Amino acid sequence: MATATTTADTETRSGGAPNRKKVTIAKKRQYVAAYILVMPFFVIFVAMIMVPLAYAGYLSLFREQLVGGVSFAGFDNYTRAFGDPAFISGVARMALFLVVQVPLMLVLSLFFALALDSGMVRLSKFVRLGIFIPYAVPAVVATLMWGYLYGPDFGPFAQLAELLGLPTPRFLAPDAVLFALINVVNWEFIGYNMIIIYAALRSIPTELYEAGRVDGASEPRIAWSIKIPAVRPALILTVIFSVIGSFQLFVEPNLLRTLAPNAISSSYTPNMYAYTLAFVNQEANYAAAIAFLLGLVIMAMSYMVQLWNQRKESRG
Repeated sequence: MATATTTADTETRSGGAPNRKKVTIAKKRQYVAAYILVMPFFVIFVAMIMVPLAYAGYLSLFREQLVGGVSFAGFDNYTRAFGDPAFISGVARMALFLVVQVPLMLVLSLFFALALDSGMVRLSKFVRLGIFIPYAVPAVVATLMWGYLYGPDFGPFAQLAELLGLPTPRFLAPDAVLFALINVVNWEFIGYNMIIIYAALRSIPTELYEAGRVDGASEPRIAWSIKIPAVRPALILTVIFSVIGSFQLFVEPNLLRTLAPNAISSSYTPNMYAYTLAFVNQEANYAAAIAFLLGLVIMAMSYMVQLWNQRKESRG
């Protein structure tokens, strides 16, 4: 009896080894296939992101002079940027843009997403598509369209004001151009953020809504107490995207500059300033330092948003 048991155990062990070996080989093949599929992304990421970043960082540590050529400058370009009023004012202007534009855009995006998710909107698919379409319009086309609408001489608003005997609205005046840009960016991205929030709303279990209705909660109460807390990760994601986009603003002010040269300068945004330094003033080294500092500002703002969210979740 003992001999038979020992023989069976031996056969089991000898039969199990090949199975484990087959499983190991299968896993290795899966790993190899996964690496092969991911490799194109890593190659493009390194070639198009990491290598240019490393080269820009290298350039930012040098200085090019008419006498002496290229020389090592260390962190002098960064020190110069901290005392550059054009760069500082550009960052402050985009911070103001962020504070005004992002809350307005996200509130409207959340409102539209909640309205569509409620099922009370007629032709919801058509409405959803209509709100999202502006995001599909290229930024250049959208800016040219709004530039035409803002035009003080040929724009429809100016013509309507003239027809009614009212003063011509100066949307592109120095004290109003920031809000004109906010309007353009909101028109472009409300639909994009609405889709993100709407997708998060559709993933919430309907049992939560039914339980709220059984308890006597109204639709506004369900939206405030159930839906909005449930889509907080999507809201944080849209906030981070908006922070990055705000400080990288370039196309809209650069195109509107031709219509409002007295209101929008070449250093109106940090990105415009870096572009002017690199391709107009031929100061590529200093432009690289400006770009790196702008990246640090964006990273700091994004980290602050994530840190605030983590602390709020831990307290809640």
